[in-house]
Amino acid sequence: MLAGDLYLADDPELTELNLRAMDLVDTYNATPIRDAPRRREILTDLLGSLGPDIEIRPPLRVDYGSNLHIGARSFANFGLVALDVAAITIGADCQIGTNVQLLTPTHPLDPQLRRDKWEAAAPIHIGDNVWLGSGAIVLAGVTIGADTVVGAGAVVTRDLPSGVVAVGNPARVVRTLG
Repeated sequence: MLAGDLYLADDPELTELNLRAMDLVDTYNATPIRDAPRRREILTDLLGSLGPDIEIRPPLRVDYGSNLHIGARSFANFGLVALDVAAITIGADCQIGTNVQLLTPTHPLDPQLRRDKWEAAAPIHIGDNVWLGSGAIVLAGVTIGADTVVGAGAVVTRDLPSGVVAVGNPARVVRTLG
């Protein structure tokens, strides 16, 4: 699964890992915002890694959590969906708007393989100091370079270089920064 090969999502081991993550996410989402130590403890147990001084406002949704890595001082506003079937790496000092979706899963084009419940995934890498506007969707296999801004509602289907502004569906570069 992590290598991008086809896998069955209802495999008993994967199902158990997913249920564990959903239990932790439910606990995180229900923990009072003022109880920062408990919230950090839950995220430490849930996520693959997290830097200091991050903030994730609930609700948060993940598939496994263990494949999600968040750099120092990054902020995710309400409603982050991070389907981390493959690795999702968020750099330091990132700003993630409301209802952003980071989606690593893919499905085969072959109808029989889909019918048989096979899936695959590809990692997402978000560089340092990236701003993802509210409602942005980042698809499997995408890398977004450092210092890039993705406009609200954009659908990122391909890699974006560092230091640009990208908007639209599919997202396209409209400006270079700096």
